[in-house]
Amino acid sequence: MTRVREAGDLVRRMWAVNRPLAVTCAVMVAVLAAALVGLVVGRQSITGQPAWAKPARFALSICLYSLTLMWLLTFVRGHERLVRAVSLVTAVALSVEMALIAGAAAAGTTSHFNFTTATATGVWLTMAVFIVATWVMTLVTVGLLLVQRVEPPAFAWGLRLGAGVCALGMAVAFLMTLPTASQREAAARGRGMPIIGAHTVGLADGGPGLPVTDWSTLGGDLRIPHFVGLHALQVLPLIGLLLARRPRRVAPRHRAALMWIAALTYLGLVLVLTWQARRAQPVTAPDVPTGAALLALAVAAGAAALLVLRHARATSG
Repeated sequence: MTRVREAGDLVRRMWAVNRPLAVTCAVMVAVLAAALVGLVVGRQSITGQPAWAKPARFALSICLYSLTLMWLLTFVRGHERLVRAVSLVTAVALSVEMALIAGAAAAGTTSHFNFTTATATGVWLTMAVFIVATWVMTLVTVGLLLVQRVEPPAFAWGLRLGAGVCALGMAVAFLMTLPTASQREAAARGRGMPIIGAHTVGLADGGPGLPVTDWSTLGGDLRIPHFVGLHALQVLPLIGLLLARRPRRVAPRHRAALMWIAALTYLGLVLVLTWQARRAQPVTAPDVPTGAALLALAVAAGAAALLVLRHARATSG
């Protein structure tokens, strides 16, 4: 009973802090539950995966994003109208996107890149508008956090850089909307382009993929850097929180420098994964250039962190 009361208190606090995003998260939990039922009882497939797999993934992702954004906005002071606007626009945009994805799944068709019918075209273009709106609100959040004084500095930069890298990770999705070589070739032959864009690079969507995520194991997949970039919103603030507490006897400015190193390393990982995907290379089979890029990124990050820590020790006395 104590845990039930604690959960109830948490829900009430969320509702009081940011009602639009709290409602969005609650709705996504319900959608996730329904999608999981659909995965169990449904038999239909769309582009080679169970019809309700995409709604389930999106519901979970939107719920996590809404919760994190709600938390980030609690650090903003003195911009109440702008915070309300960010919350409301984001809540509406993500809810509409989820409704269209679930509706397409129920209809047995794909929601993304689909220009096969007037209805499918309308669904995809509507989704595109609301996706851009969500991205713009993320950029506004970055701006709000940049002008907000938050202590300690390492944690403050974790919040800001997390939102910034997240916005860049979102932007990777714009690459998915470009027509592929095979789609352009079909259009040149007069066959039109009923599908414009793809998650996968080097082959059509719907081939073999990793469990749960469905990331391609035969070609490049832009969903991977998109996913990693999005979750900078959680990872980098967590790193900032840890740096704010440890290492001890390290000045705040050095902790902030370590936060910047972590964020730039994370951004570098997003860029390397994007480069890998654009070369039609599956994440499960990195070639020598990809491996060398990842190794260079790790070495550079380690060397930079070591220099900062050495300087911190040298100046601590």
